[in-house]
Amino acid sequence: MAPTMIVMGVFTILPIAYAIFLSFHKVRILGEFNLRFIGAKNFWRMLADERVWIALQNTFEYVIIVVPTQTILALGLALILNSSIRGRHWFRIIFFLPTVTASAVLTLIFMWIYNSNGLLNNILAGLGLPTYNWIGDPSVALKSIMIMNIWSTAPLYMIVYLAALQDIPKSLYEAAKIDGASALDQFFNITLPFLKPVTFFIVVIGIIGTFQLFDQSYIFSAGSGGPNNSTLTVVLLIYQYAFKSLDMGYAAALALMLAAVIMLVTVLQRTIFKEEKLH
Repeated sequence: MAPTMIVMGVFTILPIAYAIFLSFHKVRILGEFNLRFIGAKNFWRMLADERVWIALQNTFEYVIIVVPTQTILALGLALILNSSIRGRHWFRIIFFLPTVTASAVLTLIFMWIYNSNGLLNNILAGLGLPTYNWIGDPSVALKSIMIMNIWSTAPLYMIVYLAALQDIPKSLYEAAKIDGASALDQFFNITLPFLKPVTFFIVVIGIIGTFQLFDQSYIFSAGSGGPNNSTLTVVLLIYQYAFKSLDMGYAAALALMLAAVIMLVTVLQRTIFKEEKLH
């Protein structure tokens, strides 16, 4: 276990400990490196920082919409592909392609699709529907990222659900049919209960991933979080303070705040799903 423990210590434990240390200091990295202890001032500063609240609001909105949608979509796709439809093996490959494509590449492709004269607006115009400035309009910019991420991440969770569905004993469905249970009865009384541990896993992983949204927002807004801070997320804000403002102490405090929020939400998820009863 020594190699694993060494790697974990060097690349995980030590950086976390150093981030905690920096969060209580005013850090100067230009010129002569200097640390000045300021106590909890970086944490109090968050309360008065308007951009922190905007980033939190955007991030929570993103999490609340994306996680349930991608989970339901993944389950629906898995149920379809677990049935006896023709060509289901090809559909599995096609649906999974977005997951194996680099996030930056997908973002650039969607920026072309979302362009004012791009594919999406041309389709909407051809159908007689209103078009939008998907990237430049503050009211739809974050939703554009949501659509892209739901489309690209749902297939990964679809594969997880598909594996779980294939582990459910078919004898249970056969017995239910003999007892006269309908397809809906089988879904709610057999499928969903057996998928509860997998759903817990998918929701938790989805929440952690969506709270850490960065690359799509960065590429869409060229690192600004615009337009009008509509795509500003907590991780992007941490990046801006750390590498643009060079305020490493405050950025470390923001990172710890985000970690605390993710841990709190995860604990709430465990309570809701009652993980102790899943075994």
